[in-house]
Amino acid sequence: MIGLNHIFKIYQAGHVEVPALIDITLQVNKGEFVAIIGQSGSGKTTLLDIIGCLSRPTNGEYWLDGDLVNTLPDSRLTGIRNKKIGFIFQTFHLLPRKTALENVQLPLMYAGASRTVQHDTAQTLLTKVGLQDRLRHYSNQLSGGQQQRVAIARALANSPALLLADEPTGNLDSQSGKDILALFEQLHRHGQTIVMITHDPLIAQQAERRITLADGRVLTDEYTHQPLTVPG
Repeated sequence: MIGLNHIFKIYQAGHVEVPALIDITLQVNKGEFVAIIGQSGSGKTTLLDIIGCLSRPTNGEYWLDGDLVNTLPDSRLTGIRNKKIGFIFQTFHLLPRKTALENVQLPLMYAGASRTVQHDTAQTLLTKVGLQDRLRHYSNQLSGGQQQRVAIARALANSPALLLADEPTGNLDSQSGKDILALFEQLHRHGQTIVMITHDPLIAQQAERRITLADGRVLTDEYTHQPLTVPG
């Protein structure tokens, strides 16, 4: 599903070149739950941005579902982001003036779905993440864990092939974090491809595969095949 071949990302700081990613080569198969782990400055966010078509590599090839995406025009990348990729962020990014239901409906509205499809799909997804009794609540009426569940439902609205999560438990208390990881495991068991970045080794242990970055390079890439045992 994902193929990264000799990916480099170099930023220019004045006259100095600053390498963020150095010769990254890896594959992610459909249905895998992958955690990318590393400390601040390791390159994990830069790598997630490239996988999410938010940034282009300086050199190398990025293949997604058979498309060499780093050669595509911006308009095509926008289409890929909207149709194939769901994003989950640490800070939720919910619109405060809209209800949980309306927040989840937004991607469907932008995709041109009918109002009936928008409503029914959003309601189904919020039920799936355990918020069937919070459909009409605004973000300030929801806990952090509930807001992240709304964000996950929104990310799933267009049935993306790939779910990308950027430190999804970073702003949550321990119990809410465990609940979100359990939800990810449930999605994974139903075949959802998930790539999650984290700085926390305990969080990374919940994925079936862990990729460790250090100084822009892949340090380790290992399969765990362990069932979900959320740290408490």
